[in-house]
Amino acid sequence: MNLLELIRISIRALKSNKLRSILTMLGIIIGVAAVIAMVGIGNGATANITSQIKGLGSNLLIVSPGQTNTGGVRGAAGSSNTLLMKDVTKIQSSCPAVKSLAPFVSTNVQIVYGSGNTSTSAAGTTDSYADVRNLTLARGRFITKEDVDSFTRVAVVGPTVVENLMGSSSADIVGKTIKLKNIPFLVVGVTASQGSSGMNNNDDVVFIPISTAQDRLIGNKYIRSIFIEATSADTMTTAQNEITSALRSSHNIQNGKDDFTITNQADILATMENVTKTLTMLLGGIAAISLLVGGIGIMNIMLVSVTERTREIGIRKAIGAKSRDILVQFLIEAIVLSILGGGIGILLGWGGSLLAGKALSMTTSISLASVFMAFGFSAGIGILFGVFPAKKAASMDPIDALRYE
Repeated sequence: MNLLELIRISIRALKSNKLRSILTMLGIIIGVAAVIAMVGIGNGATANITSQIKGLGSNLLIVSPGQTNTGGVRGAAGSSNTLLMKDVTKIQSSCPAVKSLAPFVSTNVQIVYGSGNTSTSAAGTTDSYADVRNLTLARGRFITKEDVDSFTRVAVVGPTVVENLMGSSSADIVGKTIKLKNIPFLVVGVTASQGSSGMNNNDDVVFIPISTAQDRLIGNKYIRSIFIEATSADTMTTAQNEITSALRSSHNIQNGKDDFTITNQADILATMENVTKTLTMLLGGIAAISLLVGGIGIMNIMLVSVTERTREIGIRKAIGAKSRDILVQFLIEAIVLSILGGGIGILLGWGGSLLAGKALSMTTSISLASVFMAFGFSAGIGILFGVFPAKKAASMDPIDALRYE
């Protein structure tokens, strides 16, 4: 018998038991759909995290104070007070690989405007912060150097702050006066929505001059961190080395350990990508287990089918069908079940990934590699688990098969 005839016989056999064929495919459908959806969500999470980290600023380095060490107990990174404005000046004057930098302090405050109030973070910084952190304005202006030098009580608010105070993020708050810890500040600008990035949310922040923040809100001259933009991606390492040398000189450190920490954005990005890729592979691997379960289901049903069709096999062999024809026929039935189930699973997985993305408010990414992998795996499952029932059918003795009741 030729191959086309065997395919027609196999499909006709599957159609004669539609419900059983559908139930047999169900394991493959669920397995492929789960693999596609999980990999799509994982890829989307990787892309979103990468985009958020890049949105923090280009070629970014972050300098933080070191750790406290009291009574042999080491505190968290950034828990000590070691950075001052003189360190900012030192970096500016002695680090050619640094393009711009912005000192940063913060404190939690209660903001009051009219009858509205909200708790948020007040961030003290300088005019260069907007460039270093890729911050854009929706209305008004940002903090200026004159504001910092003059200890001006001006504020630039995020859209979330506006919404919490006025009921709508599009409300016009520029020119209005708000109170931070009962100190009046004139709102001079509103930042464009940037979204949340991990623990950073520039949409729910009030930016004020760093001099004003230190003098009126915090009460000390220490700096929480310094955001630094290198001249290019290629000079990140050079800039980091220059900053280290400058701060060790500023802090009079000869042979001791650094009392500061420098975080490289590229390192953060690489680490997060590796973590999310590992989680994606883990999720895909877990989902792939259901494909194996689906394959076992195909083998079980095919064994039942071989038993039910024992007399049919005996008749076909008696009229001249070869063992090879019987083997190929049952193998084709298993492959058709797995391929058809794989195709349906791809469509369901694709749709499920899109729905999950909308539900989680994130962008999912379906890669062709994952589609081909899942589809190829489902076809391989059909061959792998279809071989045993097919061999059992092909090895039947025609006389014994004809006597089977």
